[in-house]
Amino acid sequence: MNANILLIEDNQDIRENTAELLELEGYRVITADNGLEGIRLAGLHFPDLVISDVLMPGADGYTVFQALLDRETTRHIPFLFITAKSESGDKAKALSIGRCAYLVKPFDEKELLDCLAKMLNPSL
Repeated sequence: MNANILLIEDNQDIRENTAELLELEGYRVITADNGLEGIRLAGLHFPDLVISDVLMPGADGYTVFQALLDRETTRHIPFLFITAKSESGDKAKALSIGRCAYLVKPFDEKELLDCLAKMLNPSL
């Protein structure tokens, strides 16, 4: 795969398990345990895609996404929201922002990998 993915997740188990899955699939993974750190790392590493939890202390996923949109150097990065909340209003909010996708935890590994493949290669 060779794509660089920034994974922002405050739950250590989910962060570590997801990073391991992605690395086994050939992705290079940078992790952050909160939104503010994720914003900082995105500005340093310019990942090919960001995966972010929605509900986090400090800066939530929407704040992270908006911060990346506000920067010329990061506004093009595709963004995948992951959350335990499955309410349709949350999904609609995420999708209305554009250039992003939304998965509800717990998600199936194949579902995550398929979503990433489509986001990284829109022509598939």
